[in-house]
Amino acid sequence: MNVEGERPEAVLMRQMIFGQLLSRAVCTAAELGLSDLLADGPLTVAELAGRAGADPRRLSQLMRGLAAFEVYSARADGSYELTPLGATLRTGVPGSALPTALLAAGEIGAAWAGMAGTVRTGRTAFDELQGASFFHHLGRDGRLRELFDRSQTHDQELETGHLLEAVDLSGHRRIVDVGGGDGALLARLLQAHPRAEGVLLDSPEVATTARARMARMGLDDRCSTVAGDFFSSVPSGGDLYVLRQILHDWDDEHCVELLRVCRRAMPAHARLVVVERLAEDGGTGQDARFAALMDLYMMTVLGGEERSGRAFGALLGKAGFTVRAVHRLPTAVAVIEAGPA
Repeated sequence: MNVEGERPEAVLMRQMIFGQLLSRAVCTAAELGLSDLLADGPLTVAELAGRAGADPRRLSQLMRGLAAFEVYSARADGSYELTPLGATLRTGVPGSALPTALLAAGEIGAAWAGMAGTVRTGRTAFDELQGASFFHHLGRDGRLRELFDRSQTHDQELETGHLLEAVDLSGHRRIVDVGGGDGALLARLLQAHPRAEGVLLDSPEVATTARARMARMGLDDRCSTVAGDFFSSVPSGGDLYVLRQILHDWDDEHCVELLRVCRRAMPAHARLVVVERLAEDGGTGQDARFAALMDLYMMTVLGGEERSGRAFGALLGKAGFTVRAVHRLPTAVAVIEAGPA
């Protein structure tokens, strides 16, 4: 395409339009397992194609494209090697983006393509495409459930250390993780605070997975798992309640309902910790752009949204809480501390 003489803004806009091609290329690399194949050293395209089960000519085009974005690096001898960026697509490395890429390659990415319908009608694209809400679909698709849990676990690896540094969680004896998934976060909190006990609440199939994690990590004597619906009730008697990236899944009405359920279960001295990404109006820079992208993700897949600090404060106030502190982490995530009003 000849863009000579065009305004820089017009060139930038074209790059943004074609941005979905970069996402598809990264997801394709994830599906083919290219970063795992390159983990032991450089390979030629022919070698990669043989091991990945790909067409050499088309794989060469893919590798050339991804090398332009420093996912892989082309060597003088024609082979390709892994870069630090590409290494984040390896299996099992701390903070691995591989499960996230595989999610985007499937049903979630398909829902993003339905964004225009969501904006026109207000109906969530994922629900329209799958005939069920995201969490209902997770409950009937074990493969997707396992992939989603792995994605959440690796996301937490990027932020939990910062959370523990920013917020003093010592002194708490009973930690209740509401919607705690497979238990990765609660396990880290219990490891960091050996005198505390934990309670994790999630759906029946997820609670079973969390129970297995606690047993593997030798924490089952300090942690119980409860199967249930957090819109109905949450375990009572805790002195620390944690909601990590739960509220962004829901609209305001559901958020207030959930927070009120937590408030009823909490003793007067208890503390609520909400971990969420903040999307401030008018924000610029890398963090703001990532929050904006995640807001579009929530809109199309879950019908939820990322919110500003003021919006979270309003939700908490309606549910009977007072915000006591807000800690911004280096990972574009904030920790909001609140207590009963």
